[in-house]
Amino acid sequence: MVYTDGACRGNPGKGGWGWVVPGGAQASGGSPKTTNQRMELTAVLEAVRNLEGPLEIYSDSTYVTTCFRDGWWEGWIKRGWRNSDKKAVANRDLWEPLIEQVQARDIKFVWVKGHSGDPWNDEADRLATEAADEQPDEPESVVTLF
Repeated sequence: MVYTDGACRGNPGKGGWGWVVPGGAQASGGSPKTTNQRMELTAVLEAVRNLEGPLEIYSDSTYVTTCFRDGWWEGWIKRGWRNSDKKAVANRDLWEPLIEQVQARDIKFVWVKGHSGDPWNDEADRLATEAADEQPDEPESVVTLF
């Protein structure tokens, strides 16, 4: 069992991700310019990459959990990584390795309501938001006049 979460300060903006095994391992990281969906996916992918064996992933991201519950990914692959609107699937660089892991392992997804008092979801959120806050601010544009 692992809880995952992503956070973003602006969208796009400074982002962070975190995962935590109740009473065990945890990790977090971030990116100075990203989106919330990328951070949600990164949290799950990093958990999967770092934890072996069967895995139950708790996430407050409907973007992630619905994809696996409703089999969006199967349609994407059949359509050559196009969504139902025939547009390129966003975040394919993260979805593809995650889907490969899901196909190769026993991984289940459980949606949990965010900010509802679940202590482990709150901990994953804390890790993600702290990682987002630790990202450097984007440099301001510099204009040189001659």
